[in-house]
Amino acid sequence: MSALANHSFAKMNGIGNEIVVVDLRDSSAAVSAEEARAIAAAPGGVPYDQLMVLQKPRLQGTSAFIRIYNNDGSEAGACGNGMRCVARRTFEATGEHAATFETRAGLLNCWQGPSPDLYTVDMGTPKFGWQDIPLAEEFRDTRYIELQIGPIDAPVLHSPSVVSMGNPHAIFWVDDIDAYDLARFGPLLENHPIFPERANITLAHIVDRDHIRMRTWERGAGLTQACGSAACATAVAAARLKRTGRVVHMTLPGGDLTIEWRERDDHVLMTGPAVLEFEGTFDPALFATVA
Repeated sequence: MSALANHSFAKMNGIGNEIVVVDLRDSSAAVSAEEARAIAAAPGGVPYDQLMVLQKPRLQGTSAFIRIYNNDGSEAGACGNGMRCVARRTFEATGEHAATFETRAGLLNCWQGPSPDLYTVDMGTPKFGWQDIPLAEEFRDTRYIELQIGPIDAPVLHSPSVVSMGNPHAIFWVDDIDAYDLARFGPLLENHPIFPERANITLAHIVDRDHIRMRTWERGAGLTQACGSAACATAVAAARLKRTGRVVHMTLPGGDLTIEWRERDDHVLMTGPAVLEFEGTFDPALFATVA
């Protein structure tokens, strides 16, 4: 029987990004890819974009080690919207206003503010080297890379910026983010051979130096209302191109975030809300066929 059978969970929402939080810190159990997929299965499951699993801390001074799953069972290194949800659950349980978590992408500091309904996650420093993103071939300048969809002489999308925020991101700069069939192009670009670990695909329009609108096809999850790490990657990419400043208001289909690429240490700070939708327990029947 799966350790998740009859285990409690919290269904949360980070500006439209559907998040499920499971606390396994009192258990030695781990979640398999099969179990992660089963949780999102219908009927009886809890659909999500990301599953945030809290495990026992591995490092002194951290509150938990977080494993992050996409709804296809693959693991992600970072999820900003999910981390805000984890921060809210942790702060409500402990009464604290700040915590440090370990993820595959490294240590992430989270704190409450600048108002009680907002949470900030320090997403760490972006990476721009082609091997760090990673890309399958060398590009010395990742502010733009040679990649396009459509005819060579009239590409539909082309020349994205690429950034790693603990996971790979490609940002295509467009005049109208709603003018493209992202559900069609997203899977093609996510799985393009240039991205050996697949990639998150974003369409972004720079409204002005303080404001960007964006939509994202999320690696392993598909079309999403919001992707926090994509918002961070997009803000950083725009600042690298000197098309915005280092503090940017990001408008996503599910809501708004504020992203700051802090000048003194190049850390990326993401601030936004985290909403609790409901709490529940997993139906054991979900895991009946999981080995």
